Amino acid sequence: MKRITLISVLATLLWALWLSRTGVLWAGQAAWPLDQMSSEDALLVACPDGQILYKKNETKKLVPASTLKILTALAAIHHLGESYRFRTEFYLDQDNNLKIKGYGDPLLVSEVWQEMATALARRFQGFKDLILDDSYFARDIQIPGVSNSTNPYDAPPGALCANFNTIFFERDRAGRIVSAEPQTPLTPLALEHVRHLGLKSGRYTFSHDSREAVLYAGELLVHFLRETGIDFQGKTRMGIVGPEDRLVYTYESVYALEECLRKMLEFSSNFMANQIFLAVGAHVGGPPATVEKGVRAVCRYAKDVLGLNDIRIVEGSGISRKNRLSALDMLAVLKAFEPHRGLLSGKGRVLYKSGTLKGIRTRTGYIEGRHGRPYCFVIFLNSPNPDMESVMNSVMVLLKLQKKDRE
Repeated sequence: MKRITLISVLATLLWALWLSRTGVLWAGQAAWPLDQMSSEDALLVACPDGQILYKKNETKKLVPASTLKILTALAAIHHLGESYRFRTEFYLDQDNNLKIKGYGDPLLVSEVWQEMATALARRFQGFKDLILDDSYFARDIQIPGVSNSTNPYDAPPGALCANFNTIFFERDRAGRIVSAEPQTPLTPLALEHVRHLGLKSGRYTFSHDSREAVLYAGELLVHFLRETGIDFQGKTRMGIVGPEDRLVYTYESVYALEECLRKMLEFSSNFMANQIFLAVGAHVGGPPATVEKGVRAVCRYAKDVLGLNDIRIVEGSGISRKNRLSALDMLAVLKAFEPHRGLLSGKGRVLYKSGTLKGIRTRTGYIEGRHGRPYCFVIFLNSPNPDMESVMNSVMVLLKLQKKDRE
């Protein structure tokens, strides 16, 4: 027993020495780097039982950046359900035109369009025109915070999309523009845009014109339909599905909502986040989907279920600086999201979602405890001085101190 006590004392002394070197003091008071946090920064650490271990500026409304995606995911689970699957419908009208109606599936990649073409080829041998119905979303939706750049994170949303509304190309040895993905053809419309914009090799937002983005999806389907041998000599144009049209095929995503959310959070996809955000708005408020309906649905959920009355949400991805939450607000989100925390990525015992905008760094998530319940942490750095990793290391130190104090 004496030996164990001596070892414990020595360990405590070494621990205290290390703390003095790092500048972290006992009883949750920090000299560095936590004291570098300004009034535009916030930190909150909570025990599994909800007890606040450390707080600083916890009520200040700050920019959450991409950590907002956790709230979007939570609202989607509440309104749509984890087993929800996006669908895409195909109809034939009286003139033998093929009509496609989209409902905002964020994962309609080339392989899926090819799969849909194969399924359609089993049902008929040809059709007249291809008519694209994107009416489930409002036309030319403007997401606050998104610019008209060609960066993939600025890709616009839509009810009927292909490959995240982006194109990926490169130049061969002869300098010719070719697709950078073997599964994705470079359609005429895509090639025209690449040449017009004079872009270098890479992945880019296809267009900020919602009509062009839908027509690109149509061109992609036509390519795969022709590969199956379907006869198509007509036009590809916009239109709507009528009550007299006959449903011939419904594609249901192979990904349930839970897996969509996992991908959205892992890759921090602004496009996926706002597709889901808009789909929630249309589900709650009725089509067509709009940003305003998404805002109302998420804010109503936050108020009625989480008890958050004064958050400000203007879109679902966190790209806008007009979004405002406090660390306490985010703690309520984390507590509700705890059963779904496995959707987050992380390192070791830490699962988290990070966010970055110019001059802004955020990180929120969970640190697994010994008995299956996690600690929650929220770090909002809206000023340039604090270093995220230093603050995170201080959080880990605070937790070790708390555990030793309880022992």
